[in-house]
Amino acid sequence: MDQDKYNIAVFSFAFSPFEGGAEIAAREIIQRVNNYNFTVFTHKFSRQWLSREQKGNLEMVRFGRGGNGGQKGETGQYYGHLRDKIFYVFRAWQAAEKLHAKRRFRVIWAVMASYGGVAALFFKLSHPSIPLLLAIQEGDSERHLVFGKFGLVGFLGRQIIKRADYIQVISNYLKEFAEKRGAVAPIEVIPNGVDLDLFSVKYTDVELKAIRGNLGITDDYVIITTSRLVHKNGIDLLIRAAAECKKNFFNLKCLIIGDGPEKRVLQDLAKKLKVESSILFLGQITQKDLPLYFKISDVFVRASRSEGLGSSFLEAMAMGVPVIGTPVGGIVDFLKDGRTGFLAESENYEDLAKKIKYVLGNPALREKVVASALELAHRNYSWDNIAKLFRNIFDKLINF
Repeated sequence: MDQDKYNIAVFSFAFSPFEGGAEIAAREIIQRVNNYNFTVFTHKFSRQWLSREQKGNLEMVRFGRGGNGGQKGETGQYYGHLRDKIFYVFRAWQAAEKLHAKRRFRVIWAVMASYGGVAALFFKLSHPSIPLLLAIQEGDSERHLVFGKFGLVGFLGRQIIKRADYIQVISNYLKEFAEKRGAVAPIEVIPNGVDLDLFSVKYTDVELKAIRGNLGITDDYVIITTSRLVHKNGIDLLIRAAAECKKNFFNLKCLIIGDGPEKRVLQDLAKKLKVESSILFLGQITQKDLPLYFKISDVFVRASRSEGLGSSFLEAMAMGVPVIGTPVGGIVDFLKDGRTGFLAESENYEDLAKKIKYVLGNPALREKVVASALELAHRNYSWDNIAKLFRNIFDKLINF
């Protein structure tokens, strides 16, 4: 690491190469804010991973024996056993103490207010003069945030929010959540970004024809969703809506990209509704291959029951695919009905079906909305612009 740069301690239970949205955001920001050194204290999910790894201005310090397999929980975040998490908290805290004696950390960055946040809190309590930046990205329902993930740390979870010197959230919904939980620090809304280079890639007709052929798609209308198969993402509502749409659009396919604990239940639902041949469960698709599936799709749909932001919406918008969502959580920050996308009523698959049919049946309106959404994605959600906002935060905190 460059000895002349200021050092920032980052606490995140999961990190590269096992990543959720929050960890991807941290990595994208770190590689662009190259005037600081970052040390990430994280869990070791695999025995093959190095305990310490250096990549440019980023050093990863991992704890644990590995072998967990990098599983994801229902919220999309990677998890280990409870003992791994407790072990991580104390090891990360102690490792930060030792390194602080050598390199002097100037900022503490907690990536979400769970186990990484607890480790960051302990370090903050030992060094109250070092400013603590808390990033809140949780996309679960408020009940789950209070009694579930935040409940796992109970009193400590509230203390992380109250003792933060600066809080970054990805939506206005989460800003209100933090304020209700006792935040006294300045709160800045900075959304996650989109890899605009990846999600503007062009494909040849041969490539598009090949993927359609592999999926058995001919002249079908194609609905796509990318999400964890969990209750909060409303995949059951999408399947019911697709079944309704089949009454009007016989040549319809629905691509469900992602995996999760509800997969078997959702497959059974598709069979019960007699649409199993139209609902294609494709499992996990690598990020670099996602644009190809977006490109052959006519509309992106996620009937979210809760959402911190919804990066998949932004990826679809960047690819020029019209999006349909629900007015929950952070979705309303960017999805304006009839302008940048379309909104369906929450928990109402019949209204969702009506919106899908409306979008598929109005190509001129679809093109107009796609153009507005594309402009929004490029204006507000590039990682370069978001990294600049974070650099400003770090600069403020260094002089805190």
